[in-house]
Amino acid sequence: MTPSPRAQGSYPKTPDEANHMNRNSRPAITPVAIVGAGPGDPDLMTVKGLRRLMGADVVVYDKLVSDQILDLIPTGASRIFAGKQARNHHMPQEDINSLLVRLARSGRRVVRLKGGDPFVFGRGGEEALHLAAENIPFEIVPGITSSAACTAYAGIPLTHRGLAHSVRFITGHLAKEGSLDLDWDGLADPETTLVVYMGLTNLETICDQLIRHGLSPDTPAAAINQGTRPDQRTVQAPLSGLAAAVEEADLVGATLLVIGKVVSLAPELDWFLPGQVDIDDETGSGD
Repeated sequence: MTPSPRAQGSYPKTPDEANHMNRNSRPAITPVAIVGAGPGDPDLMTVKGLRRLMGADVVVYDKLVSDQILDLIPTGASRIFAGKQARNHHMPQEDINSLLVRLARSGRRVVRLKGGDPFVFGRGGEEALHLAAENIPFEIVPGITSSAACTAYAGIPLTHRGLAHSVRFITGHLAKEGSLDLDWDGLADPETTLVVYMGLTNLETICDQLIRHGLSPDTPAAAINQGTRPDQRTVQAPLSGLAAAVEEADLVGATLLVIGKVVSLAPELDWFLPGQVDIDDETGSGD
């Protein structure tokens, strides 16, 4: 069976192979690797994602990629920052799309490195569609999304028997200036865990709308800041007081909101001690 042209290309699997490929010829266009870097802890990056990073000639990365992940980029590989945050786009999406095409056509091995998972509020689909329209081969390397990792590191299970039978992921970021137009009636379900990406700017509106549409003001809620990283902070409060608690804590940067009964388990399940020495680092794995 002939492989799809979008899957063709050659990537290194080890550092030695990467060095060998750097010294030898390669395909005119190597597939662009759209890689999920995970939530920040480098130990949570996938093996495949790390292999792609080791063999990169150029890495186009986002604001949410942690410094610890960036430290894994090989010496000699070019770095291009294409970060975005609410109301402040360092590089518009259209420019990022065009950049990926130009870099791929130059013959370099391109890694598009995105925080979390590229297909979960990461606009990876838009970039892949643009590459496909330009006949540029690509591949998607999934990453652990923050809704799974950050909640786990905060001791909050997304589902739990008797507390939550479903999960909903939404973005609290406005695509354009205007109102936050969401299905508030559907979201105000006391049996569902609600996870909000990019919701810090509109936190007060989100809480008010959920309460207005029937969710109890006493619903447990949390804001997880810099999840899985050494400076992780978690703020817990009833839904009605979450916005004030977050403001008092002065949280800035990557923050995930979790709303639902499962948050009540955090005091018992909060196992992660930010800044702790990794068990393997302390005892020596494999000895």
